[in-house]
Amino acid sequence: MINVIPIPAFEDNYIWVIRNGRCAAAVDPGDAAPLLDYLGREGLRLVAVLNTHHHGDHVAGNADLLARFEVPVYGPKREHIATVSEPLEEGDRVRLPEISLELAVLDIPGHTAGHIAYYGANALFCGDTLFGCGCGRLFEGSPAQMHASLQKLARLPDDTLVYCAHEYTLANIRFAKSVEPCNGDLAQREETDRRARSENRPTLPSTIGLERRTNPFLRCDQPEIIRAASAHAGMDLPDTVAVFRAVREWKDRA
Repeated sequence: MINVIPIPAFEDNYIWVIRNGRCAAAVDPGDAAPLLDYLGREGLRLVAVLNTHHHGDHVAGNADLLARFEVPVYGPKREHIATVSEPLEEGDRVRLPEISLELAVLDIPGHTAGHIAYYGANALFCGDTLFGCGCGRLFEGSPAQMHASLQKLARLPDDTLVYCAHEYTLANIRFAKSVEPCNGDLAQREETDRRARSENRPTLPSTIGLERRTNPFLRCDQPEIIRAASAHAGMDLPDTVAVFRAVREWKDRA
């Protein structure tokens, strides 16, 4: 049975270690040092590296890991990552027999042009596309692309565990409350996640069901969010993509 362990890196990143027995895979290792420390302490052998997109805080540790372990490095086919040996796109599958895990690949552009996610064993590794109560900035993609990517993720089963790459949840909740102040699920989530952080525990993983109930970027069809986004934009917004664009721009300036 797999276990997923968060390895803190930089100020607010998580490197996710998927382990089973004495073997492990690493998702988005931007910094090799804390990961190597963990693998050494636990006596684990690295069997694969999974990258979701090309940003340095997700891939910069690849080379150091390859100097220690001869392993495949999986990553997005539509982005250039020098250390990737197994380029992937939607429809591909990653098979890791050493940890008894198979993952489907999803194309989720928006944050970057070729961003991918890995989904399997009731777990979603989604990099910087879907965050706890938020979503990534649009550095390379369009609002329509990001909205479509988030809706794709929102269609996964409600109990899917969401392993995103940053501890942004409390800041995202503060913003979400300004967009949808009457959301009782959001207020309950804030209480739960504040307690977690006060005890130095991650707010992650979340679940798709919780995100659907509390994340404004997955709720652009909800009347309260449409009204708030339209008021902020100073105009009636014609569709959910326009609502998403307005909420994302609002968050960018918050």
